[in-house]
Amino acid sequence: MNISKENLIDAMSQVGHPSINFSLVELGILQDIDVNDNIVSATFVFPFPEIPIADAIISSVKDPLKGMGYEFKYETRVMTESEKSRFLELETKGWKG
Repeated sequence: MNISKENLIDAMSQVGHPSINFSLVELGILQDIDVNDNIVSATFVFPFPEIPIADAIISSVKDPLKGMGYEFKYETRVMTESEKSRFLELETKGWKG
């Protein structure tokens, strides 16, 4: 599949959180997206260690990319206090529950 780097990054930026009405990028969970040939890399930044839905969130990005023939490499880390504060504010505003 021949998608421009910009279009691919834009599409990834639209992936929403399953429980919060914001995208993973807006929430600060999906960061450092890069595309190099058919390899896409990113960092998942979670507010706490051991997030129960972490695998589902990662799969929501990884599976469509793999389906388009891209290799997906990612790292994970825990949010800084300022990132977590911003995330929790957005979570409160956008909670679907």
